[in-house]
Amino acid sequence: MVQRKIIHIDMDAFYASVEQRDFPEFRGKPLAVGGSPDGRGVVATASYEARKFGVRSAMSSRQALQLCPDLLFTYPRFDVYKEVSAHVRSIFKRYTDFIEPLSLDEAYLDVTEDKLQIGSAIDIAKQIKEAIKTELNLTASAGVSVNKFVAKIASDMNKPDGLTFVGPSKIVDFLEKLPIEKFFGVGKVTAKKMNSLGIFRGKDLKTFSESSLMRHFGKSGKFYFQIVRGIDDRTVQPNRVSKSIGAEDTFSTDLNDPEEMKLELYKLCEKVEKRLDAKQKFGRTLTLKIKFSDFQSITRSKTVPNPVQHAKALYEIIEELFNAVDLMDKKVRLLGVTSSNFYYTEEKTEGIQLKLF
Repeated sequence: MVQRKIIHIDMDAFYASVEQRDFPEFRGKPLAVGGSPDGRGVVATASYEARKFGVRSAMSSRQALQLCPDLLFTYPRFDVYKEVSAHVRSIFKRYTDFIEPLSLDEAYLDVTEDKLQIGSAIDIAKQIKEAIKTELNLTASAGVSVNKFVAKIASDMNKPDGLTFVGPSKIVDFLEKLPIEKFFGVGKVTAKKMNSLGIFRGKDLKTFSESSLMRHFGKSGKFYFQIVRGIDDRTVQPNRVSKSIGAEDTFSTDLNDPEEMKLELYKLCEKVEKRLDAKQKFGRTLTLKIKFSDFQSITRSKTVPNPVQHAKALYEIIEELFNAVDLMDKKVRLLGVTSSNFYYTEEKTEGIQLKLF
């Protein structure tokens, strides 16, 4: 069987880098895209100068300012980001048609058989990075391997402007040494649970049987068992059709403050917006999911006549659904937001809730 050549490209601090490119006053300064200097809202992306202070995406502006009092804020310009993303996509297409976008700023590429017959995935990744730098004055990081899972992890290893290759003979050693929180698909809550079981690196994870991992982590246990061994047969899917797009978060500490829950819901709406935008989808139906500390789950949905995509419009509907829920003084373990019932872009776009600021 032919071994795949997979590249994962991830733009570096995408929104913030575009703003620093276009506005000299932001260059070399700690910058947050999204949020505001009065402490309201949440950060969409932080520049690397801001990240040195611990500022990160989905963080409240108030917390970001506490970490970095000199932090600058600017409004997102999604029309510009989409334009840049389209240019980046056109660069990818010079080499392959097997492109699976994950968002505006990252994508998988299968270059097993590349259009220019270059042959080397490493050389293709270098050329793509150079084209992005030359044509757009931006940097991207690349991970190169034989499957999607390892390529995605590799792209994050040497940011910014990095290129990391993990060949077939190095995959096992690479994953065994990898801290468990670096595994794609292992969030903070799961990492904490793994730590409690004595799992801190990939080599620790490998000591658990598949049945044991499934007992501790449900269906995800099978995934963890396979990926720590470098087993990932997922193909790059350029024409994957999504019936719904959503985001959810399980909290390390159960929430009991409705205002804090609303902040988390807004963060989730921003994540959903980013994913909708990348897929060029507009949903008519919004669904709120709440899981309580006693593991009881409820969902509430609303369908609107005009499809929505922007986070503020999503949040208005989700907040309405949330306000109608009787929390019964229970603590909340998980919140989720999902968009479905899509209005596709080939239809006329009259009446769609577009970007508003």
